[in-house]
Amino acid sequence: MSGKISPLSSSPSRGRLDAWRDRRALRAAAPVPSGFVTEPAPRSIGLFARGRQLMAGRFPYEGCTIEAPDTAPWDLSETDPAFVTAMQSFVWLDDLAAVAERPARARAQDWAFDWIARQGTGEGPGWTPEITGRRLLRQINHGAFLLAGRTRAEAEALFTTLGRQVQFLSRRWSSVPAGTGRLGALCGMVCATAMLRGLEGQTDSALAALAAECDTLIGADGGIASRNPEELLETLGLLVDTVGTLKSVTRTPAEGISNAIARIVPTLRLLRMPDGGLARFHGGGCGAPGRLDAVLTASEVRTPAPDEPAMGFVRLQAAGTALVVDAAAPPAGAASAHAHASTLAFEMTSGRRPLVVNCGAGESFGPDWALAGRASACQSTLSLEGYSSSRFGRAHKTGAGPESLLTETPDEVWTRPEDPPRRHALFGHDGYRATHGLTHLRELSLTPDGDGLHGTDSIGAMSPVDTKLTEAVLDRAGIRGIPYQLRFHLHPDVDATLDMGGWAVSMALKSGEIWIFRFDGQVDLTLAPSVWLEKGQPGPRATRQIVLSGRLLEPSQQISWTFEKAQVTPAPIRD
Repeated sequence: MSGKISPLSSSPSRGRLDAWRDRRALRAAAPVPSGFVTEPAPRSIGLFARGRQLMAGRFPYEGCTIEAPDTAPWDLSETDPAFVTAMQSFVWLDDLAAVAERPARARAQDWAFDWIARQGTGEGPGWTPEITGRRLLRQINHGAFLLAGRTRAEAEALFTTLGRQVQFLSRRWSSVPAGTGRLGALCGMVCATAMLRGLEGQTDSALAALAAECDTLIGADGGIASRNPEELLETLGLLVDTVGTLKSVTRTPAEGISNAIARIVPTLRLLRMPDGGLARFHGGGCGAPGRLDAVLTASEVRTPAPDEPAMGFVRLQAAGTALVVDAAAPPAGAASAHAHASTLAFEMTSGRRPLVVNCGAGESFGPDWALAGRASACQSTLSLEGYSSSRFGRAHKTGAGPESLLTETPDEVWTRPEDPPRRHALFGHDGYRATHGLTHLRELSLTPDGDGLHGTDSIGAMSPVDTKLTEAVLDRAGIRGIPYQLRFHLHPDVDATLDMGGWAVSMALKSGEIWIFRFDGQVDLTLAPSVWLEKGQPGPRATRQIVLSGRLLEPSQQISWTFEKAQVTPAPIRD
């Protein structure tokens, strides 16, 4: 492939005024560091397999693989904003470092110094505060890797561009909207000023700004506004790496940073599934293999997952079976740009094997999949035909392109833990009240041995006013009633078949476990096609979903269902 990436002024994540101000900041004189205060340590290592692909001339990022042997990342004709961001953030440096072989180091050095020669003075699309902060972190963390065997002139070129990036961030970090983008810019500035000799005098002010941002970004329950578990993991990773860098130069982290880490860790433990990945909600994926446990360990915080809800999620667990339930309204305002209409949806894992999932985030596969993956029909919950529990409103432009904000969300979402705690809970939301006068209630209960999940979903009018609206909708619908579906999306590794003459579903897991789904209610059971949408995959992966379809002909209805193991899991096949 050939052709150059579009200039910064046309970058889709920055307006013309922002681009002009970025360019103006780059014209200011920048101090040149004289070296590293101490030898940097690689705090972010990527994937060995992806590094080997890069060595073979393949760029496997954002759900696609670009074949381009002997081509630098900035010579690719790919202009997808997410792909360009990954390349300009030097994500590839983590992956080449994971290979830990001389040819991989040579490739990383060639690309890094080629970028310095061609774009290190402020050219190209990578000079935004969000991207610069992430790139700066990687260039410093892998500083020894990049400088091994290089000339003095090349070392001076690296330190010159590092100083320019610090100067740029010091002037432009505040232009980034509050969130992980701004946090990454500040973390890059803190680490760089602490590690670069001659810039240490700027560390205190950068630390103060980062601590203030932590107080704003991280809630008392350890959550963030987007309610995206993978974004929360990214936030913790940035803060943990920053603390590690500060400790390496005998600097004490600001109290606000340490407190933010202490709040985040138990929330991530609540969201951690037994397979080591994250529950997937509101645009988040499972996370890179091993990443969650590595960051939790590096945090040195031992606080367990809380019994009460955190970031709007509730965890139920018994023995080796765990569920995470979305028990709060979706994010509001700009934070809802990638949010899903997933209220009361859950994901369920048996041992290390996912069983019930949500379809996931489709941004990697184009705008149609992105929008489809956010609808209630793509979550493991109940939805009215043609409606989601939250509705999409006006377009909202973000760095990933036009997205739709959630403008109609449930007014009330509640959860009531029952006895025994963490095994039984009652949930509810009124997301269909405005359109149909209906409220959705969901009761979930795990057996003490974790071998069964018993659920009851009810939908009905809860007040005389609601009943009047529901009856009006039913009158207009006539004999058709109000169609609804109760969906349980299955992980693609689950082998599901209809059983008992179409009255049950048998599900075989890779561990050898057999689970049986049964139901009780005036609904029809089908085993329908579904998709698994996960970042880093080449495309949507086919899977199945259990669907209970019914018609509401009166103001209330109830469906009971169970997931149960066919037999106790034998010890030799238990994960």
